[in-house]
Order: sequence, then C-alpha cells, then structure tokens
Amino acid sequence: MKALDAERDTFPKLVRENARRIGGKVAIREKDFGIWQSYTWARYFDEARLIAHGLAALGFARGDRVAIVGDNRPELYWAIMAVQALGGVPVPIYQDSGEKETEYIVDHAEARFAVVEDQEQVDKLLSIRARCPRLAHIVYDDARGMRAYSEPGLVSLAELRELGRKFEVGHPAHFDTEVAKGGADDVAIICYTSGTTGVPKGAMLSHRNLIVTARNAAEFEGLREDEEVLSYLPMAWVGDHVFSYAQAIVCGFSINCPESAATVLSDLKEIAPTYFFGPPRIWETLLTGVLVRVEDAARPKRAMVQFFLRLAQDIERKRLAGQTGSLWQRLLYPLGSLLVYGPLKDNLGLSRVRRAYTAGEAIGPEIFLFFRGLGVNVKQLYGMTEASVFVTIQRDGDVRLDTVGTPLTDVEIRISEGGEVLFRSPGVFRGYAKNPEATSQTLADGWIRSGDAGFLDHDGHLKIIDRARDVSRLADGTMFAPKFLENKLKFSPYVREAVCIGQDRPCVTALVNIDLVAVGNWAERRNIAYTSYADLARKPEVYDLIRGEVARVNRSLAEDDVLRGAQIRRFLVLHKELDPDDEEITRTRKIRRGYIAQKYAPLIEALYAGRDHVSVEAQVTYEDGRTGTMRADVMIRDVDDAPARTAR
Repeated sequence: MKALDAERDTFPKLVRENARRIGGKVAIREKDFGIWQSYTWARYFDEARLIAHGLAALGFARGDRVAIVGDNRPELYWAIMAVQALGGVPVPIYQDSGEKETEYIVDHAEARFAVVEDQEQVDKLLSIRARCPRLAHIVYDDARGMRAYSEPGLVSLAELRELGRKFEVGHPAHFDTEVAKGGADDVAIICYTSGTTGVPKGAMLSHRNLIVTARNAAEFEGLREDEEVLSYLPMAWVGDHVFSYAQAIVCGFSINCPESAATVLSDLKEIAPTYFFGPPRIWETLLTGVLVRVEDAARPKRAMVQFFLRLAQDIERKRLAGQTGSLWQRLLYPLGSLLVYGPLKDNLGLSRVRRAYTAGEAIGPEIFLFFRGLGVNVKQLYGMTEASVFVTIQRDGDVRLDTVGTPLTDVEIRISEGGEVLFRSPGVFRGYAKNPEATSQTLADGWIRSGDAGFLDHDGHLKIIDRARDVSRLADGTMFAPKFLENKLKFSPYVREAVCIGQDRPCVTALVNIDLVAVGNWAERRNIAYTSYADLARKPEVYDLIRGEVARVNRSLAEDDVLRGAQIRRFLVLHKELDPDDEEITRTRKIRRGYIAQKYAPLIEALYAGRDHVSVEAQVTYEDGRTGTMRADVMIRDVDDAPARTAR
C-alpha cells in the first residue's frame, strides 16, 4: 500500500491542490431552472473556505458533528469539505427520512450543526429540535418559504457566507491553520447503515480509508481527469460519497447534479456520463422503459428492434463464455449498431460511458446481457459501507454473469469455515460510532465479517450466495436462500419487490410487489382498466402474469441440484408497495425481514393454511407524514413445481 503524502492526506488538502493545479477545470455542475451552472475547482475551494469561516464565526469547534440533509447540490458538497477542513465530521442523512429516523441520527451523532437544502428539511429539524438539545444551528440553502421563520440558530447560507467574509478579515490564517491540523486518520465522515435488522449504525470512515480506496479503484479501472459523473444517488449513501466526492477529488473529474429526482433520466441524457454507477433497480428501470416503448412501436419496427436485441444478447452471452459468435451474427451486429444499439444508447444517455457498475443486489442476467450487448461496459462490483465501498471489481475482459469480480488492489479475501466472506483492506472502517459491541461483532484483527455467504472460484472470482444469516432450511432440510430467490423474481420487469418465506416451513411462498409502470403498460395494451396500484394488483389477469413469472423461476430452480426443493409453491400480490416510510424496507430498498414477518403475519399464515384469499388491514404513511389504514382482500394462488430435466 502506497503511503499518503502528508500534504495530500485529507480531502481539504486535496481540493486545495486541485484548485492550484487544475483550478480552471469544471469540478461540479448543477442544473437549476433548466440551465446547467458550472463551478471550477478554484470556486469549489473558495466556497468551502467561505462556508468554513462562517461556521467558525458561529463557534464551530474541532470534532463537531454536522448533519447534511438534502438532494445532491454543490452547496452541500462544499459544506462537507468545509466541515472536514475545520476538523469536524459530516453526517449525511437521507433526504426522505422521516422525523423518527432523522431524530435518531441527529441525536446519536450528537450533531451541533445542520446544513440542509430547503424549507422541507428545516421544518423536519425544527420539529425534532426539542428532543435533540445539542442541535444549536441550522443552515439552509434555498430561502423560498423561509421569510417568516425566526427561530434561534436558524441562518441562511447567504448569511453564513457573509459571516464568513467578516470572520476571515479578522482571522485570515484560521482556515489554513485548521486544514494543516488534519491528518489521514481523522474521521472524515460517518455514514449510517440502512438498519435492516435494527437501528442504523454509524460507520466511521477516515480520510485514509476513503482516499486510498478511491485511488486504488481509480488506478485499477483507469479513471481519468476528464470523466463525467451524474451525481444522483442519495448523499447519505456511502456510494455517492465515494463516487461523487472521494473519487472526484482524488481524480479531479467533474460531477453533475440533476435538477431533481424526477429529472434524473432526462438529465442523464444531457450529460451522457463517461463513468456511471447504478444499482440493479436503475438498470431495471432503464430496461423497463425501453421494453415499454418497444411494445408501443409499430409491428415492423418492433420486430426489427426485438431481432437485433436478441442478436446482441446472444453474441454477448457467447463472448462472456469465451466463444465467438457465428459469421452471420458478426456481420449483422454493425447493422444493429447503426439501426438500434447506437440510437438506443444515445436515447438512454449511455453513449459515452467507458465504464459502468452495478452493485448492492444481484442483477438479472438478461438485464446485464442487454446493456452489455448494446456496447455499454457495465460490470459488477462488491462492496460495503464498512469497506469504503470497494472490495471486488470485475476487470475489463474478465466479466462473468455469476460473480462480482476479483479483489481490488490491497484487498485480501478469505472464506470462513461457515462460508462467510471475510476481508481486510485499507478501506476498512474505524468502527461504529458509540457502539463498540457492534464493532467487535463486525471487525476483528483487521478483518471484516461481511455477513454474506459466498466462495472464491478457481480463478479467484468472488461469488455471493446470500446473506449468511438468511440462509436456512425448509422443514424437510432443503437449503433455503431467500435473497437468491427474490433476485430471480426481480429479474422480471413486472416484479418490483419480492419477499420469500420458507425457514422451517413445509415449502416456499412469496409476497410480490408488481412494477406499476411495466404492469400498467401491459394492462393498457390489453384494455384492462384500473384506477390504482391496489386495483391493478388484484386483477386476475395480473395474477396470471405473475404466476407465469414465478413458474419461470421454478423452472430455473429445477436445474439446480441444491435448490430444486426450494421452488415457490404459493404466492400473493401485495395490496400496497413496500415503503421505507412504513419501515418495510430501508432507504436503500433492502428488505427488513423481521418487521415484514410481524406486520404481514396474517398474510403469511394464510399462505400456509391453504386459503385462496385473505382480508387485511395495513397502516400506511402518506408523503405529508399523515398515516392511514388500507383495507384489501388479497388473493392467493398456487404454482406447480417444475420437474427437473432428465438427461437424454
């Protein structure tokens, strides 16, 4: 592992170096009122310096924690650096977190300051302030709707900048002095994990963790200064912090903040990034949009597009297997590129992508092959918050459908006797804030217990099976890996979420969320009228559609000697979408199994009681925070086992 230069061992020092070396180059863009605004590295540094002086004027002290809440905005990235420059610790919080979640993190982190985007976030923090007595100052960027607010400690970013200018006159050396005090092993950020099994845990990552890992990944993948990245993933997620902050600063490339969550896909087209990360759900959304448009096309065009898409996937499947497509396939592919692949990539905003990644969940082979067949260099990686993201990456020329790649530079992996993936690296975190017990359960002698079951193949590729704690047995002893089955279900464009049940049960059953866009389009083409998600979800035709998707999964399982007995025998389509506001899934859309088992116990018991329907009441949380009760009659359907193919 290369040592860090003491002059470049923290992010503020690196940004100062970027301002000096490439000060005129664009560091960050933001789309505001339909117009892209650009800010250079010199401006990045100056803005962070000004914000830091403003915070100092308010009494900011080394070690102070600062909540960062809002959409991806230049001002919030500058605030993160300003906090780090003063020896403080930024604590990003998901912008759509409710009061309860926000209160827990603000209180647990002992945040004295908060820097937020707008009125919505101000209102949220003001509502919890009485229960978070350490929270003294709230800084907001967007002043719309804030004119009548007069609460103590509330200050606009414009006012903070003015305080900073005045402070700098009397303390011209303060910023540089504080930056010089910082070191590689200082905590750079606290990222709270998603909390699938309990309350979130605050993972403490140092400057060394993030800088070395970002640098190693950049060298591993050949990232350049001229990369363009769309910064659209939540700032509270460690992935955004690594891709849009750490790597951007280490490499000196440009990030681009979309106008809003609703405009991400259109902004993606305008930016056409060269470096792109999307969790499987994003790739699924892009593919669903393509398939919907193809189905709506005239029959001759639809037939042509479908032909060339099948051709591309077949060629890519063979290529990944080390085979060469037939002569006619190789001759037809350039025509497909001209007529279909090139225009489609342009339309999606992926025409300039040199490297793209997916991680977090398994991605469906069909989805993976679709984009790679178009010529998009999408690869899988494996990472964790506690590792500063990167553990393994698929190398160019060594991409496989069923693995997540080989270890990154300076990463060691071993498999425990129980099959759990263990690793150590320069990115391994400093521990969980105020939680030594959880730290000791996860980190021992520099090795991280990932909680994932997996193995290394003969070529050193890592294959993840499931969460280790979730792998169990059916009542007859058959292995049951729920996440593996759920991912197979979600390979379908019609299935948005799925929860499989089976531990100690006689068979596997499933709770399914349909994808409203894909199934809605499917229904409209068949003149099936519906008024809402709940109405569509209980249509008999939709049940037949989903039964077909479950049968597809069962046919796949029938070919697996280990999981053949874990086929899905019964299913239902949930009357509502699983929602983080209802605590059913995390903000990163990970299933909270214990909570779902409790909340939907009547549905689960009905699945195993042989009933064909069940009446249910469910508490739901609306966007404005109000709660209500939803009542529905949910149908239950059986699915036949798929027989194993006999050898001929």
